Amino acid sequence: MTLSMYQASVPVFLRALSNLQHVLRKGEAHAEARKYEPALLLQGRLTVDMLPLTRQVQIATDMAKNGAARLAGVDPLKFEDNETSFAELHARIERALDYIKSFKPDQIDGSETRAVTIKTRSGEQHFEGEGYLLHFVLPNLFFHCTTAYAILREAGADLGKMDFIGKP
Repeated sequence: MTLSMYQASVPVFLRALSNLQHVLRKGEAHAEARKYEPALLLQGRLTVDMLPLTRQVQIATDMAKNGAARLAGVDPLKFEDNETSFAELHARIERALDYIKSFKPDQIDGSETRAVTIKTRSGEQHFEGEGYLLHFVLPNLFFHCTTAYAILREAGADLGKMDFIGKP
């Protein structure tokens, strides 16, 4: 059995972002139940030199939507990074999910050797599609989803492993 580039990317991106949205809803419910301003959670971080929850969600959505686009050989849809509420983060995730769902298998399958160049803080990075997916997009996507989960869990939200993993 072989696993196509589409199967290794789009369904994984959709599940990770759907689970992230579930985790955010539980974090928001926690803030409401404890009667404190939800915005406090949005600026929560694990350590002072780590990005806050809002930025973790922004980066996770960027990894997934940009990953799908680049594997398909198209310029990624740009999102403004201006969310300041849970409602705006949920809307961002929904836009990312809709965008990722718009990609069809024939756009992504066969992208294993497609040249992908991205600009990062440390300069341009060059990949072939398979390496880009396996060694850049997926690790970054799960790092930022995990960090968002950990910020909310540390803040006391009622979260467990299955909230992060989701149900098949």
